Amino acid sequence: MSAGAIAALVAACAFALLVLLLAVPLLKLGRTLDEATLAIRKAHEGATPLLDEAQGTMTQVNAQLVQVEGITRNVSAISTNAAAMSAVVSSTLGSPLIKAAAFTYGVRKTMSKRRDADDLKQARRARRGR
Repeated sequence: MSAGAIAALVAACAFALLVLLLAVPLLKLGRTLDEATLAIRKAHEGATPLLDEAQGTMTQVNAQLVQVEGITRNVSAISTNAAAMSAVVSSTLGSPLIKAAAFTYGVRKTMSKRRDADDLKQARRARRGR
């Protein structure tokens, strides 16, 4: 055997050892990929019923929102009617009530001044009489 043949044999042994050392992590990586594939399959199979249930839930929520929209429209109509009724009552009763309040205030003020004037006259008479 020549020196080149021995060198080739050593290189071949080193390469075989390197392949064996790299084969172990590659096998483990292959198992990990197989497990990941199984997990993805199971997740996909489990996701289908969840998505179906979510779709059913969304359908029910949309139906409820349609009902809430109807209720909201009715409440809006009621508040509009109440505002209109309030405006009618205010315009019908508001002006006469304000006039009546102003009139009663004027009458009270006049009566108060007359009482004060009468009291003042009596006080002057009483003072003159002394």
